[in-house]
Amino acid sequence: MKTLKERFQSCDLITGMHICLSDPAVTELCANIGYDFLWVETEHSPMDYQNVLMNLIAAKAGGTPAIVRIPWNDAVLAKRVLEMGPDGIIFPMVSSKEECDRAIAATLYPPLGNRGFGPQRAVGYGLKSADEYVKKTSLDMIRIIQVETEHCIEYELDKMLDNPWIDCVMLGPCDLAASIGKLPDITCSESVRLQDKALSKIRKAGKSAGTSIGSTDQRWIRSWFDRGANVISCGTETAHIINGARNTLQMIKGELLTSDEGGMV
Repeated sequence: MKTLKERFQSCDLITGMHICLSDPAVTELCANIGYDFLWVETEHSPMDYQNVLMNLIAAKAGGTPAIVRIPWNDAVLAKRVLEMGPDGIIFPMVSSKEECDRAIAATLYPPLGNRGFGPQRAVGYGLKSADEYVKKTSLDMIRIIQVETEHCIEYELDKMLDNPWIDCVMLGPCDLAASIGKLPDITCSESVRLQDKALSKIRKAGKSAGTSIGSTDQRWIRSWFDRGANVISCGTETAHIINGARNTLQMIKGELLTSDEGGMV
């Protein structure tokens, strides 16, 4: 059976969902649903490092790999997350080859990169071999960059895709729309043109191409697959709670609580 990283590298169909809350019980529940990975969100959530750690432990308890999006493309922000031993890391707003190479270097020990040594949970707090972690386990981590600007897609993406350590390039449709002054219209013709151009470049380079969307709209999700994305992280635990609660409430109000006379059934 392929590992998740191998599935990314062979451009298989991969689905994830976002974790934005700090409650590990919710994360453990979500990890039991059957998604290929959980996207632990720290760029736009109030999570601190302890919350991230608890979510990683919960995801493992539920048997689903966890990939953490850090708040910014910064080696210091990446380091503490890497020491927790996530299955992967996502760098947001990567806009040039230089920024791409800097992000990837932060995940690799010398001489391949410049990651400082000091893994904690990543080596079982010392119970696992540090030598094996440096030479194998740390290399097996999934590395994802996120492309979110018009300039990057038009002028930098081709050069960025030459980096052999990138397992996936994710598009950020909202910030991409913002870069052309169209936020929040992520389905306008210019936004879609840029999305399609990026997807084409990424797949031509033999990399997994994906997107992160908060929506659970089936038609919107399907459109991404139809246009060439093979990795989609869609919906959040909050969105799924809201959708489920609303659907049940609408069913009760519409079918059970009212009679033809407007009273209780």
